[in-house]
Amino acid sequence: MTIETPSLDALRAELATLQLDTFNYDFAWRLGSLIRQRAASQELPVAIEIRHGIDVVFATLLPGATIDNFGWTRRKCAVVHRFHRSSLQVRLESELKGYDFNTRFGLPTSDYVASGGAFPLTIRGGTLIGAVGVSGLPDVEDHKLVTLCLKEMLAG
Repeated sequence: MTIETPSLDALRAELATLQLDTFNYDFAWRLGSLIRQRAASQELPVAIEIRHGIDVVFATLLPGATIDNFGWTRRKCAVVHRFHRSSLQVRLESELKGYDFNTRFGLPTSDYVASGGAFPLTIRGGTLIGAVGVSGLPDVEDHKLVTLCLKEMLAG
């Protein structure tokens, strides 16, 4: 099943909506565990990483994922940390404007990748507190897994 790529307007709205009232390591554990449970139930071969600032506070690999997937989550989360937007939004903006992301911003490909799957953990009002990233699926599917679980956490 192919997931449709969201529009930039939809991603901006998602960013404005999916904000946290508070963040702590228990929240990170619950969010990471929810993503892991959903991925495991669908046998998705993903790496999951949650960061507080740049520090990793939750990380796991599911069967079929490799340590290389953590390279992707790390680089996607670095994009979130730098731009305060989802890595998918950054990718789509660079494609729309026709520039190479890493060249335009002078960022090494070993540290940054504009590929969907990482989302900002933002305290309501706009303060970036961390990021959540998934890697192992096509990038739009990585993004969707993260945002579906984040929506579920914030609704309950």
